[in-house]
Amino acid sequence: MAGASHPDPNFDARPLSPHLTIWRWHVTMAVSILHRVTGVALYAGIILFAGWLAAVAAGPELYAPVAAFLMSPLGQLGLYALVGALAFHLANGVRHLVLDTGRGMNPSDADASAWFSILFAFAAPLGLWALVSFGR
Repeated sequence: MAGASHPDPNFDARPLSPHLTIWRWHVTMAVSILHRVTGVALYAGIILFAGWLAAVAAGPELYAPVAAFLMSPLGQLGLYALVGALAFHLANGVRHLVLDTGRGMNPSDADASAWFSILFAFAAPLGLWALVSFGR
């Protein structure tokens, strides 16, 4: 019935569904959003990786500025962020697979696994750096 009025005069002022101003932020909500953000970042990283491979294939003249950028502090920060995004996306993806089995659904387990995903995103790039720098 197009044009029919709702019995509640404040009906149009209410949100159609709960949104971010209503929900109390918690860690599982944050990792859900971060999972999507890191997925987009990984797509961008794949494009940059393809550009790096093209520079390698083009020869030393074209690769030299790319290598210089990757060795700069900004390039190192970008690589750290990319490895962190990959680590988080991996850990949170495994977390979702476990949740899909029905395990870890109570709030304390869900929060703990969410925090593990976040901590793994910071620890994995540091571990990789230590392995590359000091490993044999």
